Amino acid sequence: MTESSEWLIYRGAGEPHDGIERLPAPPPWRDFAGRDTPDEGSEDRRLGAHRHLAELHRPGAEELEMINAALYLRRPLLVTGSPGAGKSTLAHSVAYELGLGSVLRWSIVSRSALQDGLYHYDAIARLQDVQIAAQGGFGRAAGSPGAVEGIGSYIRLGPLGTALLPSDTPRVLLIDELDKSDIDLPNDLLNVLEEGEFAIPELERIADRLPGGEAEVLTADGVKVRVKDGRVRCRAFPFVVLTSNGERDFPAPLMRRCIHLELGRPDHNRLATFVRAHLGDEAARVGDDLITHFLERSRSELLAADQLLNAIYLTDAAAPPSRDRLADLLIQRLDRPR
Repeated sequence: MTESSEWLIYRGAGEPHDGIERLPAPPPWRDFAGRDTPDEGSEDRRLGAHRHLAELHRPGAEELEMINAALYLRRPLLVTGSPGAGKSTLAHSVAYELGLGSVLRWSIVSRSALQDGLYHYDAIARLQDVQIAAQGGFGRAAGSPGAVEGIGSYIRLGPLGTALLPSDTPRVLLIDELDKSDIDLPNDLLNVLEEGEFAIPELERIADRLPGGEAEVLTADGVKVRVKDGRVRCRAFPFVVLTSNGERDFPAPLMRRCIHLELGRPDHNRLATFVRAHLGDEAARVGDDLITHFLERSRSELLAADQLLNAIYLTDAAAPPSRDRLADLLIQRLDRPR
């Protein structure tokens, strides 16, 4: 085996071997082992498995003021910045420090609509259950599949709908990469974010036939809660973080209802703290030259901080002889012409 291939697990030789046994533990932010619930371990992946060794997300004065302004005013926080600037981490940091539970995350794609964030009603599953019950001779008797009082079994609240459930303390909701939505979604969000409530028509129509006007539905967390009269109304407005990579402008009505925070390019100290939180002191020390090189390149290229993490982890864990070349391959500019 040549010197340059000693760290390779897959060799492309076309012959089976036991190299997979040499694969080291995954990076902390890609470790999915030992999870009993979907949210278990999310703080380690987002904030860093070694966060106790670092100054955890120390924001600047302006950043700190805007976060607290959103908390005080009960307004959404619109955070813009380049990829990997720490926009999503901000939501997790607030939830962690203030003890507000797991972060509800709504990842936006081009097909996302307001309905996706509020709730989903599975009418097809209910129809199938009604048909099965009819074939079994149950008809529409109380307690039979598809019966009116069981309609909540076919409704699941989305991240936004769950965040608006009544509670004494606010939930943290991350609406990630809003700039990837279609043109209508930012405007569609206005009324819900302003009023802090929404209706579920499927429940409103039959509220007088439900016991106490209530139906038991499933939340985005997988917890069953009761909704009365087909409406969800918050008591404590959630801490809503909307993130954007700055790929588009948003309508003025949305901007007026949000507190706007723009995250600048991180400096050497902040990147070192970021690396230390995820990989520990030694990795930050050994990778200091990569941090410096990353900052030099980022002055003229669009780069993401998670690319730096990948490079420092791999060059440390695998120790390839061509360290600098491999780091450059992993940290490729995101704005290069296609």
